[in-house]
Amino acid sequence: MGPQPGGGPMSIGFDQTWPRRQLLITQRLRQRRSDLGLTQQQVVTRLARHGLRTTNRSLSSLEHGAGLEVAKLPALAQALDCTVTYLVGLTDDPHRWEPDQPPAPQPRRAADPPAPADDAAGAHSLILGADVPDRGSHLRLDGQPSTP
Repeated sequence: MGPQPGGGPMSIGFDQTWPRRQLLITQRLRQRRSDLGLTQQQVVTRLARHGLRTTNRSLSSLEHGAGLEVAKLPALAQALDCTVTYLVGLTDDPHRWEPDQPPAPQPRRAADPPAPADDAAGAHSLILGADVPDRGSHLRLDGQPSTP
């Protein structure tokens, strides 16, 4: 299958949200059926051979994101001659079981903000804000850091 119509691969990383992954699965179901030149009825027949009884209407719903259940993915993959790994977007190769390698981290550019400091004295809670000290820091009553 490979690139999307707008260019670039269609696989997504492990950290993607379920709605985004579900959208990708529905796109892959439709695209794979189209790539194989199969009608929905032909896919329904193949699914029945793999023990998943369904209808054209149910398959259409699956292709549009309704009723998608993880338990159906192995039968769908068999019927569409691909792997579950492909259907869930972890690889762009329909026959590959192993996920594609995640992209290498991009080097920081000069315009990127600096990484937060890890030292306890200068670190502040991102949740509480810079004016609330972390547990690791000790302030005297006058607001100055205490010396250990």
